[in-house]
Amino acid sequence: MTSLRRLLPCLLLPLLSGCLVSKTSRHAALRPDAVAAIEPGRTTAQEVLDLLGAPNEVVQLGRGSAFRYDHSIEKQAGLFLILVALRGVDTQQDRAWIFFDEQGVVSHAGATFEAESAEYDLPIGG
Repeated sequence: MTSLRRLLPCLLLPLLSGCLVSKTSRHAALRPDAVAAIEPGRTTAQEVLDLLGAPNEVVQLGRGSAFRYDHSIEKQAGLFLILVALRGVDTQQDRAWIFFDEQGVVSHAGATFEAESAEYDLPIGG
């Protein structure tokens, strides 16, 4: 019985290892074609709402305003080996800012589309 008690921890050690892979998406995806349809000097705030939906943030800028749209993807991978744990997280984001003049017409628009470039990676090597 005593030898079994000594052997039991060795038998349980492999159960302490594991791995993790997850993907988290935050907010609705931005469609590049919808953002490209926004024309400064012509598109109205209502048309932007029809194209992109409700913004994540509305900012008042003097007499004008701006809508901010965000979409992010976070991917993480992890490896746990008894006393060693490795975890890598990569978060990439799509973001669009739409600026309006005091009449509610788009004055400027800009966007980046990087969310889909998020990768699963572990911090091994260089």
